[in-house]
Amino acid sequence: MKIYRTPKAEENILRTYDRLLEAWGTEVLPTKIPTRYGVTHVNVFGKEDAPPVMLFHGVGDDSALMWIYNAAALAPHFRLFAVDTLGGPGKSVPNENYTKEFDDACWIDDLLDGLGLERIDLAGVSHGGYLVQYYAIHRPERVGKVVSMASSVPAGTAGNPMKTMLRIFLPEALFPTKRNVIKLLTKLTGKNSSAFTGNPLLLEHFTYLLKGYNNMAMRFHKVKGFEDEQIDSIRGKTLYLVGEADPFSILGGNAALQTYKMNRRIFEDTGHGINHEIADEINDILIDYFTR
Repeated sequence: MKIYRTPKAEENILRTYDRLLEAWGTEVLPTKIPTRYGVTHVNVFGKEDAPPVMLFHGVGDDSALMWIYNAAALAPHFRLFAVDTLGGPGKSVPNENYTKEFDDACWIDDLLDGLGLERIDLAGVSHGGYLVQYYAIHRPERVGKVVSMASSVPAGTAGNPMKTMLRIFLPEALFPTKRNVIKLLTKLTGKNSSAFTGNPLLLEHFTYLLKGYNNMAMRFHKVKGFEDEQIDSIRGKTLYLVGEADPFSILGGNAALQTYKMNRRIFEDTGHGINHEIADEINDILIDYFTR
């Protein structure tokens, strides 16, 4: 599976990835976990004897970019495992078993087993917000609390998520000039778009991702609509954090959360990069939710 379009693209992305990790402001232990679908890279950080929390990023980004504004604040409270999604950008490497038979729950099983974790709390952003819900539904005995950010509950009648992504990301993502990258980030975010556009390193890395990551490498992560009884099973353990200005929320995500009466908090003037745009507030919520 070709993750990057060219060797130079891979070099640029991984170089800025490492620089982002250095900017986290906390010690990180890079860890490789063998799974049935390939080797998954996990950035481990935080207190060794603290409650474990696993973190999942979205499509087209990686753990280094996703948690840059959260890692230092969360580290004193938890032992955290920031996953580079298999098939996504970052340092995970799929093998020959990463095919249309891929199953997210089995992959996460292997991660927990490889890390020696029996039960864990989960947090994810965007597609990562879907993954944590999916795993909580399919492995309820292994999941405590769940936080799904910039995401919704994909009901069985939900529309095609790829069509929604294309509607939002195009045409800027096709022509990732500096001007278009800034335009796209502004479209995705609320009033604090400077969390992205005002950080030169983050902006550089995001630009390299748009230019050099092969988005087809994520095609085996299928978004499956949940049945009503599955949604009922996670209502009591899942908190949804959603930006009112998030284009995904505007195009139906928030309505689905309201329809199914999910535990949600809506933030004004906040977009899809919720944990970047209002990082301090999100950090406080995660700490409170996972420790009470």
